[in-house]
Amino acid sequence: MSRHDLQPKADQPHVVRATVGWDRPLQTFFAQVFFRTEDEPDEGEALIWFGTEPGELMSGEAAIAIVRPHVEVPGGLADQLDAEMRETIGVKDGHHQTAAKRSLFGSTH
Repeated sequence: MSRHDLQPKADQPHVVRATVGWDRPLQTFFAQVFFRTEDEPDEGEALIWFGTEPGELMSGEAAIAIVRPHVEVPGGLADQLDAEMRETIGVKDGHHQTAAKRSLFGSTH
């Protein structure tokens, strides 16, 4: 799994951070935006969260598009995410990952 924390834009004081990355077991990219809440003013709560289902986001750019309105996105991040995904081609699930997929999704795919 890869993970990149991104800093909020200056005009987004309600955003704590956003995170994008690649989740190999679910075979999806993911995107989260953490907003300040009364209960979590410093850590924030992920009120925007995509990439929780197998194959939900199929490119790094799709994940970035979700967080782009809220955070600064470094140049080349989409290419880096796609490269991180390609590095996992051929990596198989371990016993615990396979069992979790069967439990959650009824399948290992």
